[in-house]
Amino acid sequence: MASLSDGRASPVKSPVHPHWLAVVLSSLMAFAPLAIDMYLPALPAIGRDLAAPPAAVQLSLSSFFLGFGIGQLVWGPLGDRFGRRGPIVAGIVLYIVGCVACALTADADHLVLWRFVQAFGACAAPVLARAMVRDLFPQDQAARMLSLMMLIMGIAPMVAPLLGGQVLVWSGWRMIFWGLAVFGLIVLAGLYTIPESLHADKRRRIGVGDMLSGYLRLLGDRAFMAYTLSGAFFTGGMFAYIAATPFVYIEYFGISPQFYGFLFGINVIGMMVFNMVNRRLVLAIGSDRSLVWGALACAGFGLILAVLWTTGSFGLLGIVVPLFFYLAMMGLVGANAMAGAMSVVPGMAGAASGLAGTVQFGMGAAASALVGWLSDGTPVPMVLMIGVMAVCCAVSALALPKRGAEPAL
Repeated sequence: MASLSDGRASPVKSPVHPHWLAVVLSSLMAFAPLAIDMYLPALPAIGRDLAAPPAAVQLSLSSFFLGFGIGQLVWGPLGDRFGRRGPIVAGIVLYIVGCVACALTADADHLVLWRFVQAFGACAAPVLARAMVRDLFPQDQAARMLSLMMLIMGIAPMVAPLLGGQVLVWSGWRMIFWGLAVFGLIVLAGLYTIPESLHADKRRRIGVGDMLSGYLRLLGDRAFMAYTLSGAFFTGGMFAYIAATPFVYIEYFGISPQFYGFLFGINVIGMMVFNMVNRRLVLAIGSDRSLVWGALACAGFGLILAVLWTTGSFGLLGIVVPLFFYLAMMGLVGANAMAGAMSVVPGMAGAASGLAGTVQFGMGAAASALVGWLSDGTPVPMVLMIGVMAVCCAVSALALPKRGAEPAL
């Protein structure tokens, strides 16, 4: 395990084994995939139970993305000021409250509201888990650690829709939210087994004005925006897929909720494989070049997806296969874009993580809402949205300026 002082890695004295640290941090990053993916097979059933049209039910997904994005603007700076653990605890408690309220809701409007609350609390965990990695590792090593964490947490999006489909069959959709609340309690207990990563002398005690000026500084940095938009456009395509496939697969193609979970899980395998590839690739060519390669591959597979379906080629396989390879590029784009964004401005890893996450989830909220609004009962809006987002991801990565030595924190 390593820390940063003068820009070089140095040993950290910690009673926590690095593998256990990776497990706990991965659990913190798993809040979003669990809270999103576990209830995806239930979306049509939720609509029927609450007497709501598909667009209204999809809005609960968009509100989650929006809450997750906005919350990161708050939790990131709080993590830089008060340390990482305290804000994470507060966020998890708020997330649990949102889970319970979703389980008890009686209409779609309140489901949308409480999904926002759930997401606002949940986002504290991943945004500050990423910042903890940046506290301990330089950029390339941080990218490798984030890839390892994504590899471990890949279990969550693989298991979540399968588990959600089974829970839906045996206990109904409300039990899904009760299970998410229990997960929050378990992770809260695990958090207390790892130490605080940001020492008091490195915390930034800033006011609202300083926080806003810091965000403006980041938004005005070309490298930060290139990293952030690369991740954001990829996220927009991924969230368009997440929002649309429950209806495309289950209602348009007529597959069962359980088989939907299986198809979803296959995509996660691709992400996990390329996270392992990224850990080696970063050592060979660096995180920036790995990001560019992944973004170019995204554009290729996104365009193939759009062309195959709009020309009516291969039916369901014409969606499933290109989507597999597009989503697998998360292993190259996700970790490298976030590690790069957090490395641009010294001393602002938490704020950079929060702002980058806000832009990413804001793009995801917009893409998923637009797909729902354009929904015509066919896969066309989804595949076109993914194609556009994939091309924009590649353009953003290619705009990344050449960088010298990594700055010290």
